[in-house]
Amino acid sequence: MLSWQVGRVKITRIVEMDLPVPATCLPQATAAELRKSPWLYPHFVSEDDSILKLSIHALLVEAPGMKLVVDTCIGNDRPREITGGLPLATPFLQHLGDVGWSREGVDTVVCTHLHVDHVGWNTMLENGKWVPTFPKARYLIGRREYDYWRTYDDEEQQTMLGDSVKPIFDAGLVELVELDHVISPEIRLTPSIGHTPGHVSVMIESDGERAVITGDMTHHPCQMAHPDWMFGDDDPKAAVLTRSRLFAEWSDRPILVIGTHFPAPTAGRVVRDGVAFKFEV
Repeated sequence: MLSWQVGRVKITRIVEMDLPVPATCLPQATAAELRKSPWLYPHFVSEDDSILKLSIHALLVEAPGMKLVVDTCIGNDRPREITGGLPLATPFLQHLGDVGWSREGVDTVVCTHLHVDHVGWNTMLENGKWVPTFPKARYLIGRREYDYWRTYDDEEQQTMLGDSVKPIFDAGLVELVELDHVISPEIRLTPSIGHTPGHVSVMIESDGERAVITGDMTHHPCQMAHPDWMFGDDDPKAAVLTRSRLFAEWSDRPILVIGTHFPAPTAGRVVRDGVAFKFEV
């Protein structure tokens, strides 16, 4: 399992599933256009240019006095559109244990936004009932994000809220927070709206070192070369402005950028490349 040290903070990637998607899901991502960014190969695009490589994973952040999970994937036992309507049965919790973490030892969970692949392991099915996976954690959910989705007219979204969000509210574990919420001396949220109305990324600073967990403000490194390429952004204009702004802020600085959907090696640095950017790993 991949891990990174940022000062006194350790970040570990726990993979739920790989998610290769056809390059045709981005109409602009032709072979000719992708080949203009040779740094995308071999990690992020297949050699035949047909597949964009993605991953669904959680990030475990161990800071002084805190064990934090950022984004909780899809979760087992839920038929979702993203899984072809079939429920997953992955060893996600076993992987958690493999790195020395326990469900009871997690004290904070952050959902960068409320999409099905970022909230699933908030809960787990136990004796036919959805219960909090991390029973001693406080779950931090953006107030703006929650207010938007709780009345959104979409059947799968409401099903997700019912099995992955409502049970943690019922257990009294949710704290609704603002876009710039400070979690600890080393960890804070930063606004990165556009993909969803209340989307946040997670900034980590410790002993002079810095990292950011992107969430879905970017899905794939090709968006560094093309901030205007979109994966289902709720507000396309805001999403493009966010990507352009944050890539510029992170570029050519010693900031480790950890992509929430980037496959291995997952983390690297943003570097200016002409009028846009590239990802150096």
